[in-house]
Amino acid sequence: MEPIQKKDNSLLLGVTGGIATGKTTVVRMLEELGAPVIDFDLLAREVVEPGKPAWKDIVTYFGERILRKDGSLDREKLSAIVFQDAEKRKKLESFTHPRIYEASVKRVNKIVEKDPDAIVQLDIPLLIEQHLEYMVHKILVVYVPQDKQVERLVERDGISREGAADRLRAQLPIDEKLSKADFVIFNDKSLEETRRQVEGLWRTLKDLQRTSPS
Repeated sequence: MEPIQKKDNSLLLGVTGGIATGKTTVVRMLEELGAPVIDFDLLAREVVEPGKPAWKDIVTYFGERILRKDGSLDREKLSAIVFQDAEKRKKLESFTHPRIYEASVKRVNKIVEKDPDAIVQLDIPLLIEQHLEYMVHKILVVYVPQDKQVERLVERDGISREGAADRLRAQLPIDEKLSKADFVIFNDKSLEETRRQVEGLWRTLKDLQRTSPS
């Protein structure tokens, strides 16, 4: 897959974070300021809808045992299979990732055709883990310290601290993602403080567009 080419004066901002960092809140704030969003979790669901090419490839390879009665994928069953087998996980990704990429390119092109100066958010939870940095011009990491992630998970999901820690261990540590970031929003204080940072970032991105060659 090739990088999404820069078009006109558009800017593609990859937004990522970790579980319970509040990435969705930051994405919504940027959207309110004028940055349209391409949600990769949503694209991942759309490309495997019944009858679509990725769905057909998955069913051919894994069999109909991974289908629900309505023909949709049984995500829990499929996840259990690929979690235990790295080769099958890579096979699944080979079916889905190119289709997600193609869909994202179409969305970007559609947005930029209407607004050549658009700042487009690519909301990619696993941007760094899946080495998708090439798809964007700049990377924003939404950050909270790991102890804060644990607190939020315990409160949000009603799980134990041990259970929350287990979930975090299954992800790339949030501190390691900072080395890949062009921008960081520290989302461990008040909503007003987060909004202040987001508005500052927005001004920075607009300034960056003005000073960068088209």
